[in-house]
Amino acid sequence: MASRPLLSSAGIVADRLLGEPPSPVHPVVAFGRVMRAVERGMYRDSRMAGVGHAAVGTALGVFAGGVVGSTSVATWMAVAGRGLATAALDVASALDADDLPCARALLPTLVGRDPSELDEKAIARAVVESVAENTVDAVVAPALWAAILGGPGALGYRAVNTLDAMVGHRSPRYRRYGWASARLDDLAGWAPARATAALVAVVRPRAAAAVFTAVRTQAPAHPSPNAGVAEAAFAAALGLCLGGESRYGDRVELRPPLGTGRPAEPADIARAVALSRDVSLALCALPVVKWAVSAGITTRSAHRGQR
Repeated sequence: MASRPLLSSAGIVADRLLGEPPSPVHPVVAFGRVMRAVERGMYRDSRMAGVGHAAVGTALGVFAGGVVGSTSVATWMAVAGRGLATAALDVASALDADDLPCARALLPTLVGRDPSELDEKAIARAVVESVAENTVDAVVAPALWAAILGGPGALGYRAVNTLDAMVGHRSPRYRRYGWASARLDDLAGWAPARATAALVAVVRPRAAAAVFTAVRTQAPAHPSPNAGVAEAAFAAALGLCLGGESRYGDRVELRPPLGTGRPAEPADIARAVALSRDVSLALCALPVVKWAVSAGITTRSAHRGQR
């Protein structure tokens, strides 16, 4: 029987080859509908109500992973690397065509910030930052949780991350109600974010020292304990400087500088997508290499025993 890490790798490969399931049957779409109904019934402007919301959603994701049964299928359902790449490159194509209105219209598929006044460099920065953050959220984290806990880990994590996207905001409605979902997502993504930074260093070895320096010295200033790590690693590997002002509706956040290079440009979107792809491939390769080495050692031992 294949190990969970190998089955998790198979799920990543399936996502790269097939993409995500169609929206009408996508489990995350169905999960979102269910959790909107749960919110309507449970919502109170309190942390305790939000704790209940997070508990219900997480349990639902874990249960769904158990029902699916297959670690590789659950990982395929939870991972969205191909969709992330497609969404990012669609924005890059619009920028290459000098179609700024189209690029602004496409941006909300990747980020929550207000795109209405962003120029092409600000859009490029937003997309590169999103690719970095979502390499953790949409690839590394669900795959690692699948490798540890199988299908329940993969879809349980995806549920936690989706809850954060739905209610983990700092808006007046969700500041208290979404607190538990946001903190749970921080906890579930802590190790995967740092694994992502390590993988960035592995696939871009010439920038490894810069990656580790940026993660150690710059990422702690970011408001997110995980997004800052991924963005700092990508910025250093790509020779960019990310961060700056980001507008979310009526709220403006000033993000710290990450990396020491130049500002992002439209051409850097494809470079970020390639880096994300290479991180995914490295993550897939690790269990395969470990299995091959173990199989080789076992074979050699068996041969010695027959002498």
